[in-house]
Amino acid sequence: MTETADFIFRHPEASLREGESSRALAEMLEGEGFTVEWNTAGFETAFTAQWGSGKPVIGFLAEYDALPGMGQEPVSHQQSQNGPGHACGHNLLGTGCAGAAVMLKKRMEAEDLPGTVRVYGCPAEEIVVGKIRMNEAGVFDDLSAAVTWHPFDRNRVSYDIWQAQDIKNYKFYGTAAHASKHPEMGRSALDAAELMNVGVNYLREHVADDVRMHYTYTNTDGPANIVPAFASTNYFIRSSKWERTCDASERVDACARGAATMTGTRVEIERVTCNKEMKVNRTLAETFYEEMEKIPVPSYTEEEIRFAGEISENAGFDNAGVYFTGLEPLEDEPVPLSIGTDVSDVSHTVPTVMLSAAAMCKGTPLHHWAAAAQAGMSIGQKGMMYAAECMAAGAYRLVKEPEILERAWKEM
Repeated sequence: MTETADFIFRHPEASLREGESSRALAEMLEGEGFTVEWNTAGFETAFTAQWGSGKPVIGFLAEYDALPGMGQEPVSHQQSQNGPGHACGHNLLGTGCAGAAVMLKKRMEAEDLPGTVRVYGCPAEEIVVGKIRMNEAGVFDDLSAAVTWHPFDRNRVSYDIWQAQDIKNYKFYGTAAHASKHPEMGRSALDAAELMNVGVNYLREHVADDVRMHYTYTNTDGPANIVPAFASTNYFIRSSKWERTCDASERVDACARGAATMTGTRVEIERVTCNKEMKVNRTLAETFYEEMEKIPVPSYTEEEIRFAGEISENAGFDNAGVYFTGLEPLEDEPVPLSIGTDVSDVSHTVPTVMLSAAAMCKGTPLHHWAAAAQAGMSIGQKGMMYAAECMAAGAYRLVKEPEILERAWKEM
């Protein structure tokens, strides 16, 4: 596991380009007796690894894509590399899922238990595409349960409502003209984009508190002395409920159309991708929490504690010198998060559980150079090992006690 996670860290690849990363994970699983089929749901870098037969079918959801522009050496100060990097810890995430599947397989073999263990190699989580299309293609339909984890700065069952998201591109088309000599002949696509954003910023007062709408300009043509004939923006529209996300998204669309009308331009609205909110499952959360309580959290060497202290100081983390803690209690109610994942759509198809493990010291945010640094060294690897053991133990309970799965499905 350590070798595989380190290889993926050293060969970071952006979404849909994860050729070496996916092969490394698949080869690890083939070496442990899994059969691997490629091109799952039409993705070149997606695979399905399987061992066993019959019910239950336990699926582990592995990820391995890196983030653009986040290359970082595994050191306690910012030392950037060109290209992508694992600032979300997906080198650990995918390998941890594969390791958990191997552990479960070995235990089922030893006890001659029926059932199927699968690992889905899922590309392009960072652009919220992979599992969405895989789910639409029905690849998860025969699962009894889906299991995954995510690196964070704490150990817990992720009893969280990850956000529902609608991701869109807005493309404005106008008429070019000389901006000084014949401005009356121009119809500015850039004006339309800016007016749209003004409208959305006024809209913020009139949406639910958990709605988030953020944007960036993705293109505009020409120097300032030409009225721009083209401009485009990219929007993420999110909330903890798909219905609220859809309502806000429709109102953002109205801002775009209104801006086009005001400026005499034309707008095209392109949905890039979308996902629902996470559907939590109390039965699975409680089962996996019971197993996490039995498994010791990682302990750390003096060198690792020193590394955590240095990176906290260099990155300005406010953790008061408390770098790692134990297992956190399972919350009584689901916790809304301000981030999203394509795992959420899977949770509407099959009972799904997600764990969190400390693969970085307290206060480390995701998508940050310090997260990447720790994902490439022993602190992150210890979190990965812990997560794998916890996932395997919880999944073993599902195989051994089918009544848990019955309750999980009834709850869903």
